[in-house]
Amino acid sequence: MRRIPLIVFSAVFVFPFVLQIANAFKTDPDAAAHPLSPIPHPATSSAFERVFLGTDLPVWLGNSLLVTVVVTLGRVLLDSMAGYALARLRFRGRAGVFAAVIAVMAVPGVVLFIPKFLVLNTLGMYDSYLALILPIVADAAGVFVMKQFFESVPRSVEEAARIDGAGTFRVFWSVVLPMSRPALITLTILSFQSSWNEFPHTLVAVQDPALFTLPRGLADLVSGSLGGGTQFPLKLAAALLATIPVAVIFIVFQRYFIRDPNEGAEKS
Repeated sequence: MRRIPLIVFSAVFVFPFVLQIANAFKTDPDAAAHPLSPIPHPATSSAFERVFLGTDLPVWLGNSLLVTVVVTLGRVLLDSMAGYALARLRFRGRAGVFAAVIAVMAVPGVVLFIPKFLVLNTLGMYDSYLALILPIVADAAGVFVMKQFFESVPRSVEEAARIDGAGTFRVFWSVVLPMSRPALITLTILSFQSSWNEFPHTLVAVQDPALFTLPRGLADLVSGSLGGGTQFPLKLAAALLATIPVAVIFIVFQRYFIRDPNEGAEKS
């Protein structure tokens, strides 16, 4: 009996995704007439063909892949280094830096739109890949997550490495970082998801259609570039293609979300 509420809530959350998949394989008249039907009549893949042949989806996918990979790698490296510095190193102003990180997390992103545009335009980076990547290559939330995880790592492991002659960076890179695989994987998933789905930043970073990422391109697609008609199957097919990479990454790495940091020490 206890499983019944879980099954009900799961069905409520899963049903919209089922409808998305079903409508992506419907014809335009069928999707307009029966949008809540989970079974297409008839089933067709014409919407996916139109997405690839009739839109700039391949360009958007390429741009999103480039931006997401670079931003994810940058966040994993920079956020982990900053988190370790705040967790272990003693330097003047450390408390102030950490307070600034927390403050940045509390600032709504919309407040930074105009300053971000002015900075990008002043530095000559506006409407370029650098404008898409550089402002989001580090993340305050990622720094906070890594700092909290590093503080849970036993200091005895680091002290043993220092006795063997390892310096600060060697301790971080060769000892602490391998132990932080659960936190790194979590940060990787969150960074991949946020950078793949990033839309507001692209509004102030680029205006050239050749630089549009997938969210920006889909927004342009939905806002009227398709022409007349609802064209639900085409829109949902494009949205489904945008959802697949994030879903795959999450499913593959979800088992690493919660792990004991001592596990890494035992394996190393």
